[in-house]
Amino acid sequence: MGSLADFKVMSLTDAAAERVRAIVTNSDRPLVGVRVGVRNGGCAGMSYTLDAAESIAPGDEVVRDKGVTVLVDPKAVLFLLGTEMDFVTTKLASQFVFNNPNQTAACGCGESVSLSAASPDALAQRA
Repeated sequence: MGSLADFKVMSLTDAAAERVRAIVTNSDRPLVGVRVGVRNGGCAGMSYTLDAAESIAPGDEVVRDKGVTVLVDPKAVLFLLGTEMDFVTTKLASQFVFNNPNQTAACGCGESVSLSAASPDALAQRA
């Protein structure tokens, strides 16, 4: 089986890449991109996090896609493996959406999800 380096952790839709580009361009301080992670909390157990990133931290997984940089917190890599990051605008909200194959459930309000770490078998199939 290959190493984790053989896999692309995340991909971005065109809409997500455009929104990340706008965040970096319009920031009042220099940014390298955005950092995505997960944290415990919410009614379904976990929530996605997204922060402006001024630098690459040790251990960050660096995803370069469609001309932008997304950093993945090292504690979140196995929960986000294979995820497509999108940006969706509706009448009520504009937000990043994560189409995550590791998601097992979501809460009714859409603020939290249940995630399982990618299994070794799933990793082998993506090689």
